[in-house]
Amino acid sequence: MQPQPTGAAVAAFSYPGFRFYIAGRFLVIFALEMQAVAVGWQVYAITNRPLDLGLVGLAQFLPGILLFLPAGHAADHYPRRSIMQVCALGFAACSLSLASFTIAGLRTVLPIYAVLLLVGAVRAFNGPASQAFLPHLVPATVFHNAVTWNASLIQTAMIVGPVAGGAIYGLTGSPVPVYFGAAAVALAGLLSVSLIRAPRIIREPAGSSLRMLLEGIRYIWNNQLILGTISLDMFAVLLGGAVALLPVYARDILHVGAAGLGLLRSAPGIGAVLMAVIVAHWPLRRRAGVKMLVCVFGFGVFIVVFGLSRNLWLSLAALTLTGALDMVSVIVRQTLVQMATPDSMRGRVSAVNTVFIGASNEVGQFESGLTAHWFGTVPAVVIGGIGTMLVVLIWAKLFPAMRRIDDLAAPQGFID
Repeated sequence: MQPQPTGAAVAAFSYPGFRFYIAGRFLVIFALEMQAVAVGWQVYAITNRPLDLGLVGLAQFLPGILLFLPAGHAADHYPRRSIMQVCALGFAACSLSLASFTIAGLRTVLPIYAVLLLVGAVRAFNGPASQAFLPHLVPATVFHNAVTWNASLIQTAMIVGPVAGGAIYGLTGSPVPVYFGAAAVALAGLLSVSLIRAPRIIREPAGSSLRMLLEGIRYIWNNQLILGTISLDMFAVLLGGAVALLPVYARDILHVGAAGLGLLRSAPGIGAVLMAVIVAHWPLRRRAGVKMLVCVFGFGVFIVVFGLSRNLWLSLAALTLTGALDMVSVIVRQTLVQMATPDSMRGRVSAVNTVFIGASNEVGQFESGLTAHWFGTVPAVVIGGIGTMLVVLIWAKLFPAMRRIDDLAAPQGFID
Protein backbone atom coordinates (compact mmCIF):
# COMPACT_ATOMS: atom_id res chain seq x y z
CA MET A 1 0.00 0.00 0.00
CA GLN A 2 1.21 3.47 -0.85
CA PRO A 3 0.76 6.12 1.87
CA GLN A 4 -1.42 9.11 1.11
CA PRO A 5 -0.15 12.68 1.47
CA THR A 6 -0.76 13.99 4.99
CA GLY A 7 -3.46 16.41 3.83
CA ALA A 8 -5.29 13.72 1.88
CA ALA A 9 -5.34 11.45 4.93
CA VAL A 10 -7.54 13.97 6.78
CA ALA A 11 -9.32 15.46 3.76
CA ALA A 12 -12.82 14.89 5.14
CA PHE A 13 -12.18 17.23 8.08
CA SER A 14 -11.88 20.22 5.74
CA TYR A 15 -15.70 20.17 5.45
CA PRO A 16 -17.46 21.85 8.44
CA GLY A 17 -20.59 19.75 8.09
CA PHE A 18 -18.55 16.57 8.47
CA ARG A 19 -16.81 17.95 11.57
CA PHE A 20 -20.11 18.71 13.34
CA TYR A 21 -21.57 15.41 12.13
CA ILE A 22 -18.70 13.32 13.44
CA ALA A 23 -18.67 15.18 16.76
CA GLY A 24 -22.37 14.51 17.21
CA ARG A 25 -21.99 10.84 16.32
CA PHE A 26 -19.02 10.51 18.67
CA LEU A 27 -20.91 11.99 21.61
CA VAL A 28 -24.05 9.90 21.09
CA ILE A 29 -22.06 6.64 20.80
CA PHE A 30 -19.99 7.69 23.84
CA ALA A 31 -23.21 8.09 25.82
CA LEU A 32 -24.62 4.73 24.71
CA GLU A 33 -21.37 2.94 25.57
CA MET A 34 -21.25 4.53 29.04
CA GLN A 35 -24.80 3.37 29.56
CA ALA A 36 -24.11 -0.15 28.24
CA VAL A 37 -21.41 -0.83 30.84
CA ALA A 38 -23.69 0.27 33.67
CA VAL A 39 -26.64 -1.74 32.33
CA GLY A 40 -24.59 -4.92 31.92
CA TRP A 41 -23.08 -4.73 35.40
CA GLN A 42 -26.40 -3.78 37.01
CA VAL A 43 -28.35 -6.59 35.32
CA TYR A 44 -25.76 -9.22 36.25
CA ALA A 45 -25.63 -7.90 39.82
CA ILE A 46 -29.42 -8.27 40.13
CA THR A 47 -29.86 -11.73 38.54
CA ASN A 48 -26.43 -13.45 38.42
CA ARG A 49 -27.54 -15.16 35.19
CA PRO A 50 -25.59 -14.90 31.88
CA LEU A 51 -28.87 -15.47 30.02
CA ASP A 52 -30.18 -12.14 31.28
CA LEU A 53 -27.16 -10.42 29.73
CA GLY A 54 -28.20 -11.96 26.43
CA LEU A 55 -31.70 -10.56 26.89
CA VAL A 56 -30.16 -7.07 27.15
CA GLY A 57 -29.13 -7.39 23.52
CA LEU A 58 -32.38 -8.98 22.40
CA ALA A 59 -34.44 -6.19 23.96
CA GLN A 60 -32.56 -3.62 21.89
CA PHE A 61 -32.76 -5.64 18.68
CA LEU A 62 -36.48 -6.47 18.55
CA PRO A 63 -37.66 -2.87 17.93
CA GLY A 64 -35.20 -2.63 15.05
CA ILE A 65 -36.80 -5.62 13.34
CA LEU A 66 -40.28 -4.17 13.77
CA LEU A 67 -39.38 -0.62 12.75
CA PHE A 68 -36.68 -0.90 10.09
CA LEU A 69 -39.10 -0.46 7.18
CA PRO A 70 -40.71 2.78 8.44
CA ALA A 71 -37.31 3.97 9.72
CA GLY A 72 -35.72 3.60 6.30
CA HIS A 73 -38.73 5.20 4.66
CA ALA A 74 -38.48 8.16 7.04
CA ALA A 75 -34.77 8.61 6.29
CA ASP A 76 -35.53 8.80 2.56
CA HIS A 77 -38.44 11.24 2.82
CA TYR A 78 -37.81 13.49 5.84
CA PRO A 79 -34.83 15.65 6.89
CA ARG A 80 -32.12 13.31 8.11
CA ARG A 81 -30.58 15.90 10.43
CA SER A 82 -33.95 16.38 12.16
CA ILE A 83 -34.28 12.64 12.70
CA MET A 84 -30.80 12.55 14.25
CA GLN A 85 -31.72 15.43 16.56
CA VAL A 86 -34.90 13.74 17.80
CA CYS A 87 -33.00 10.48 18.33
CA ALA A 88 -30.27 12.16 20.41
CA LEU A 89 -32.99 13.63 22.61
CA GLY A 90 -34.58 10.19 22.88
CA PHE A 91 -31.32 8.59 23.99
CA ALA A 92 -30.93 11.21 26.73
CA ALA A 93 -34.49 10.55 27.92
CA CYS A 94 -33.79 6.81 28.12
CA SER A 95 -30.67 7.39 30.24
CA LEU A 96 -32.63 9.60 32.62
CA SER A 97 -35.32 6.92 32.86
CA LEU A 98 -32.74 4.30 33.88
CA ALA A 99 -31.41 6.68 36.53
CA SER A 100 -34.94 7.29 37.85
CA PHE A 101 -35.75 3.58 38.13
CA THR A 102 -32.48 2.93 39.96
CA ILE A 103 -33.04 5.81 42.40
CA ALA A 104 -36.51 4.37 43.06
CA GLY A 105 -34.80 1.18 44.26
CA LEU A 106 -35.74 -1.34 41.56
CA ARG A 107 -35.03 -4.97 42.43
CA THR A 108 -36.02 -6.43 39.08
CA VAL A 109 -34.62 -6.13 35.57
CA LEU A 110 -38.00 -5.65 33.87
CA PRO A 111 -37.92 -1.81 33.94
CA ILE A 112 -34.41 -1.94 32.49
CA TYR A 113 -35.58 -4.14 29.64
CA ALA A 114 -38.51 -1.78 29.02
CA VAL A 115 -36.14 1.18 28.64
CA LEU A 116 -33.85 -0.87 26.41
CA LEU A 117 -36.80 -1.55 24.11
CA LEU A 118 -37.14 2.22 23.75
CA VAL A 119 -33.40 2.54 23.14
CA GLY A 120 -33.73 -0.03 20.37
CA ALA A 121 -36.65 1.88 18.84
CA VAL A 122 -34.66 5.12 18.80
CA ARG A 123 -31.64 3.36 17.31
CA ALA A 124 -33.84 1.93 14.56
CA PHE A 125 -34.45 5.48 13.28
CA ASN A 126 -31.04 6.94 14.13
CA GLY A 127 -29.01 4.38 12.19
CA PRO A 128 -30.51 4.82 8.69
CA ALA A 129 -30.74 8.61 8.99
CA SER A 130 -27.15 9.07 10.16
CA GLN A 131 -25.68 6.63 7.64
CA ALA A 132 -27.60 8.11 4.71
CA PHE A 133 -26.77 11.69 5.75
CA LEU A 134 -22.99 11.30 5.49
CA PRO A 135 -22.70 11.23 1.66
CA HIS A 136 -24.23 14.73 1.52
CA LEU A 137 -21.51 16.24 3.72
CA VAL A 138 -18.43 15.42 1.61
CA PRO A 139 -17.78 14.91 -2.13
CA ALA A 140 -17.48 11.40 -3.54
CA THR A 141 -13.73 11.78 -4.01
CA VAL A 142 -13.15 11.85 -0.24
CA PHE A 143 -16.07 9.67 0.85
CA HIS A 144 -13.85 6.66 1.58
CA ASN A 145 -11.74 8.93 3.79
CA ALA A 146 -14.89 10.18 5.54
CA VAL A 147 -16.12 6.62 6.15
CA THR A 148 -12.75 5.64 7.58
CA TRP A 149 -12.62 8.56 10.02
CA ASN A 150 -16.30 8.14 10.88
CA ALA A 151 -15.65 4.53 11.83
CA SER A 152 -12.46 5.51 13.66
CA LEU A 153 -14.08 8.14 15.86
CA ILE A 154 -17.08 5.94 16.58
CA GLN A 155 -14.66 3.27 17.76
CA THR A 156 -12.85 5.89 19.83
CA ALA A 157 -16.17 6.59 21.53
CA MET A 158 -16.48 2.86 22.11
CA ILE A 159 -13.11 3.01 23.88
CA VAL A 160 -13.55 6.01 26.14
CA GLY A 161 -17.27 5.44 26.76
CA PRO A 162 -16.88 2.08 28.51
CA VAL A 163 -13.76 3.23 30.38
CA ALA A 164 -15.61 6.31 31.63
CA GLY A 165 -18.71 4.31 32.52
CA GLY A 166 -16.74 1.58 34.27
CA ALA A 167 -14.58 4.08 36.16
CA ILE A 168 -17.57 6.11 37.37
CA TYR A 169 -19.42 2.95 38.39
CA GLY A 170 -16.33 1.62 40.17
CA LEU A 171 -15.71 4.88 42.04
CA THR A 172 -19.30 5.52 43.09
CA GLY A 173 -20.60 1.96 43.38
CA SER A 174 -23.80 3.03 41.62
CA PRO A 175 -25.02 3.20 38.01
CA VAL A 176 -26.95 6.43 38.67
CA PRO A 177 -24.04 8.85 38.01
CA VAL A 178 -23.26 6.89 34.84
CA TYR A 179 -26.81 7.31 33.56
CA PHE A 180 -26.85 11.04 34.33
CA GLY A 181 -23.51 11.44 32.59
CA ALA A 182 -24.77 9.54 29.54
CA ALA A 183 -27.80 11.82 29.30
CA ALA A 184 -25.62 14.94 29.42
CA VAL A 185 -23.28 13.61 26.72
CA ALA A 186 -26.22 12.69 24.45
CA LEU A 187 -27.56 16.24 24.77
CA ALA A 188 -24.13 17.57 23.79
CA GLY A 189 -24.38 15.36 20.70
CA LEU A 190 -27.76 16.91 19.93
CA LEU A 191 -26.16 20.37 20.02
CA SER A 192 -23.39 19.34 17.64
CA VAL A 193 -25.80 17.83 15.10
CA SER A 194 -27.89 21.01 15.29
CA LEU A 195 -24.88 23.02 14.06
CA ILE A 196 -24.71 21.14 10.74
CA ARG A 197 -25.83 23.27 7.81
CA ALA A 198 -27.99 20.64 6.18
CA PRO A 199 -27.86 20.63 2.37
CA ARG A 200 -31.12 21.23 0.54
CA ILE A 201 -32.27 17.92 -0.89
CA ILE A 202 -35.22 17.43 -3.22
CA ARG A 203 -37.05 14.33 -2.09
CA GLU A 204 -39.80 12.21 -3.53
CA PRO A 205 -43.28 12.58 -2.01
CA ALA A 206 -43.57 10.53 1.15
CA GLY A 207 -45.73 7.66 0.00
CA SER A 208 -46.33 4.67 2.22
CA SER A 209 -47.00 1.70 -0.03
CA LEU A 210 -45.57 -1.65 1.00
CA ARG A 211 -43.74 -1.84 -2.33
CA MET A 212 -41.87 1.37 -1.56
CA LEU A 213 -41.03 0.20 1.95
CA LEU A 214 -39.65 -3.10 0.66
CA GLU A 215 -37.45 -1.59 -2.05
CA GLY A 216 -34.40 -1.56 0.23
CA ILE A 217 -34.67 -5.30 0.83
CA ARG A 218 -35.16 -5.95 -2.89
CA TYR A 219 -32.18 -3.82 -3.84
CA ILE A 220 -29.82 -5.63 -1.46
CA TRP A 221 -31.13 -9.07 -2.43
CA ASN A 222 -30.46 -8.35 -6.11
CA ASN A 223 -26.97 -6.96 -5.42
CA GLN A 224 -24.91 -10.02 -4.50
CA LEU A 225 -21.85 -7.94 -3.65
CA ILE A 226 -23.64 -5.89 -0.99
CA LEU A 227 -25.65 -8.89 0.23
CA GLY A 228 -22.53 -11.00 0.65
CA THR A 229 -20.57 -8.27 2.41
CA ILE A 230 -23.17 -7.27 4.99
CA SER A 231 -24.33 -10.85 5.65
CA LEU A 232 -20.72 -11.96 6.19
CA ASP A 233 -20.27 -9.27 8.81
CA MET A 234 -23.61 -10.12 10.39
CA PHE A 235 -22.99 -13.86 10.84
CA ALA A 236 -19.33 -13.48 11.77
CA VAL A 237 -19.99 -10.98 14.56
CA LEU A 238 -23.24 -12.71 15.61
CA LEU A 239 -21.36 -15.94 16.25
CA GLY A 240 -18.11 -14.39 17.44
CA GLY A 241 -19.50 -11.64 19.64
CA ALA A 242 -18.34 -12.03 23.23
CA VAL A 243 -19.42 -8.60 24.46
CA ALA A 244 -22.51 -9.83 26.30
CA LEU A 245 -20.42 -12.19 28.41
CA LEU A 246 -17.76 -9.66 29.39
CA PRO A 247 -19.40 -9.03 32.80
CA VAL A 248 -19.04 -12.76 33.50
CA TYR A 249 -15.38 -12.73 32.48
CA ALA A 250 -14.72 -9.55 34.47
CA ARG A 251 -16.32 -10.79 37.69
CA ASP A 252 -16.02 -14.57 37.70
CA ILE A 253 -13.11 -15.54 35.40
CA LEU A 254 -10.60 -12.67 35.32
CA HIS A 255 -11.72 -11.14 38.67
CA VAL A 256 -11.14 -7.51 37.62
CA GLY A 257 -14.40 -5.83 38.72
CA ALA A 258 -16.40 -3.05 37.09
CA ALA A 259 -13.33 -1.01 36.16
CA GLY A 260 -11.84 -4.08 34.46
CA LEU A 261 -15.10 -4.57 32.59
CA GLY A 262 -14.70 -1.08 31.18
CA LEU A 263 -11.20 -1.97 29.96
CA LEU A 264 -12.42 -5.20 28.36
CA ARG A 265 -15.23 -3.41 26.54
CA SER A 266 -12.80 -0.75 25.34
CA ALA A 267 -10.15 -3.11 23.99
CA PRO A 268 -11.85 -3.89 20.64
CA GLY A 269 -12.34 -0.17 20.09
CA ILE A 270 -8.63 0.50 20.61
CA GLY A 271 -7.76 -2.03 17.93
CA ALA A 272 -10.42 -0.64 15.62
CA VAL A 273 -9.11 2.92 15.94
CA LEU A 274 -5.55 1.83 15.23
CA MET A 275 -6.69 -0.04 12.13
CA ALA A 276 -8.82 2.88 10.96
CA VAL A 277 -5.86 5.26 11.24
CA ILE A 278 -3.75 2.81 9.24
CA VAL A 279 -6.40 2.56 6.52
CA ALA A 280 -6.81 6.36 6.44
CA HIS A 281 -3.12 6.72 5.59
CA TRP A 282 -2.80 3.53 3.53
CA PRO A 283 -6.21 2.98 1.85
CA LEU A 284 -7.40 -0.43 0.66
CA ARG A 285 -6.30 0.07 -2.95
CA ARG A 286 -5.66 -3.53 -3.99
CA ARG A 287 -7.47 -6.81 -3.21
CA ALA A 288 -9.68 -5.24 -0.54
CA GLY A 289 -12.09 -8.17 -0.68
CA VAL A 290 -9.44 -10.82 0.00
CA LYS A 291 -8.02 -8.72 2.83
CA MET A 292 -11.51 -8.43 4.32
CA LEU A 293 -12.04 -12.21 4.27
CA VAL A 294 -8.65 -12.87 5.86
CA CYS A 295 -9.33 -10.30 8.57
CA VAL A 296 -12.76 -11.70 9.45
CA PHE A 297 -11.22 -15.19 9.69
CA GLY A 298 -8.57 -13.75 12.02
CA PHE A 299 -11.36 -12.17 14.07
CA GLY A 300 -12.69 -15.66 14.77
CA VAL A 301 -9.24 -16.93 15.72
CA PHE A 302 -8.71 -14.26 18.36
CA ILE A 303 -12.23 -14.72 19.75
CA VAL A 304 -11.16 -18.30 20.51
CA VAL A 305 -7.96 -17.01 22.14
CA PHE A 306 -9.97 -14.63 24.32
CA GLY A 307 -12.41 -17.36 25.28
CA LEU A 308 -9.62 -19.61 26.56
CA SER A 309 -7.61 -16.87 28.29
CA ARG A 310 -7.35 -16.59 32.07
CA ASN A 311 -4.94 -13.64 31.97
CA LEU A 312 -6.18 -10.04 31.78
CA TRP A 313 -3.40 -8.83 29.49
CA LEU A 314 -3.78 -11.72 27.05
CA SER A 315 -7.54 -11.13 27.05
CA LEU A 316 -7.07 -7.42 26.34
CA ALA A 317 -4.61 -8.19 23.54
CA ALA A 318 -6.96 -10.70 21.92
CA LEU A 319 -9.93 -8.32 22.11
CA THR A 320 -7.80 -5.50 20.69
CA LEU A 321 -6.91 -7.64 17.69
CA THR A 322 -10.55 -8.62 17.14
CA GLY A 323 -11.43 -4.93 16.95
CA ALA A 324 -8.62 -4.18 14.50
CA LEU A 325 -9.56 -7.04 12.19
CA ASP A 326 -13.29 -6.32 12.34
CA MET A 327 -12.66 -2.68 11.36
CA VAL A 328 -11.54 -3.76 7.88
CA SER A 329 -14.94 -5.40 7.32
CA VAL A 330 -16.72 -2.31 8.69
CA ILE A 331 -14.91 0.03 6.30
CA VAL A 332 -15.56 -2.18 3.28
CA ARG A 333 -19.24 -2.64 4.14
CA GLN A 334 -20.00 1.01 4.87
CA THR A 335 -18.22 2.24 1.75
CA LEU A 336 -19.99 -0.25 -0.50
CA VAL A 337 -23.46 0.30 0.93
CA GLN A 338 -23.37 4.09 0.60
CA MET A 339 -21.45 4.51 -2.66
CA ALA A 340 -23.21 1.71 -4.56
CA THR A 341 -26.73 2.86 -3.59
CA PRO A 342 -28.75 5.69 -5.23
CA ASP A 343 -29.40 8.55 -2.80
CA SER A 344 -33.17 8.14 -3.18
CA MET A 345 -32.84 4.67 -1.62
CA ARG A 346 -29.97 5.19 0.82
CA GLY A 347 -32.28 5.46 3.83
CA ARG A 348 -34.10 2.21 3.11
CA VAL A 349 -30.92 0.33 2.23
CA SER A 350 -29.22 1.74 5.33
CA ALA A 351 -32.21 0.59 7.39
CA VAL A 352 -31.71 -2.98 6.18
CA ASN A 353 -27.99 -2.63 6.87
CA THR A 354 -28.83 -1.40 10.37
CA VAL A 355 -30.91 -4.55 10.95
CA PHE A 356 -27.95 -6.67 9.84
CA ILE A 357 -25.70 -4.75 12.24
CA GLY A 358 -28.26 -5.12 15.02
CA ALA A 359 -28.54 -8.83 14.33
CA SER A 360 -24.79 -9.22 14.62
CA ASN A 361 -24.50 -7.15 17.80
CA GLU A 362 -27.71 -7.46 19.82
CA VAL A 363 -28.84 -10.92 18.64
CA GLY A 364 -25.21 -11.96 18.97
CA GLN A 365 -25.40 -10.96 22.63
CA PHE A 366 -28.54 -13.06 23.06
CA GLU A 367 -26.89 -15.99 21.27
CA SER A 368 -23.88 -15.71 23.56
CA GLY A 369 -26.05 -15.57 26.67
CA LEU A 370 -28.14 -18.52 25.53
CA THR A 371 -25.19 -20.75 24.61
CA ALA A 372 -23.46 -19.79 27.87
CA HIS A 373 -26.64 -20.84 29.71
CA TRP A 374 -26.57 -24.19 27.89
CA PHE A 375 -22.86 -25.04 27.68
CA GLY A 376 -21.03 -22.62 29.98
CA THR A 377 -19.36 -19.29 29.35
CA VAL A 378 -16.00 -20.43 27.95
CA PRO A 379 -17.41 -23.08 25.56
CA ALA A 380 -19.93 -20.52 24.28
CA VAL A 381 -17.20 -18.06 23.30
CA VAL A 382 -14.94 -20.72 21.77
CA ILE A 383 -17.76 -22.28 19.75
CA GLY A 384 -18.70 -18.84 18.47
CA GLY A 385 -15.16 -18.10 17.30
CA ILE A 386 -14.96 -21.41 15.45
CA GLY A 387 -18.35 -20.68 13.88
CA THR A 388 -17.03 -17.35 12.61
CA MET A 389 -14.12 -19.05 10.85
CA LEU A 390 -16.49 -21.53 9.20
CA VAL A 391 -18.76 -18.71 7.99
CA VAL A 392 -15.82 -17.02 6.25
CA LEU A 393 -14.93 -20.20 4.37
CA ILE A 394 -18.55 -20.76 3.30
CA TRP A 395 -19.14 -17.12 2.26
CA ALA A 396 -15.96 -17.05 0.18
CA LYS A 397 -17.51 -19.83 -1.91
CA LEU A 398 -21.10 -18.54 -1.95
CA PHE A 399 -20.21 -14.94 -2.91
CA PRO A 400 -17.15 -14.99 -5.21
CA ALA A 401 -17.73 -11.31 -6.06
CA MET A 402 -16.45 -10.43 -2.58
CA ARG A 403 -13.04 -11.80 -3.46
CA ARG A 404 -12.90 -9.42 -6.43
CA ILE A 405 -13.49 -6.21 -4.45
CA ASP A 406 -10.41 -4.20 -5.32
CA ASP A 407 -9.89 -0.45 -4.73
CA LEU A 408 -12.24 1.13 -2.18
CA ALA A 409 -10.66 4.55 -2.67
CA ALA A 410 -11.78 4.67 -6.32
CA PRO A 411 -15.26 6.28 -6.51
CA GLN A 412 -15.92 4.87 -9.97
CA GLY A 413 -16.10 1.25 -8.94
CA PHE A 414 -14.98 -1.53 -6.66
CA ILE A 415 -14.38 -4.61 -8.80
CA ASP A 416 -11.08 -5.31 -10.53
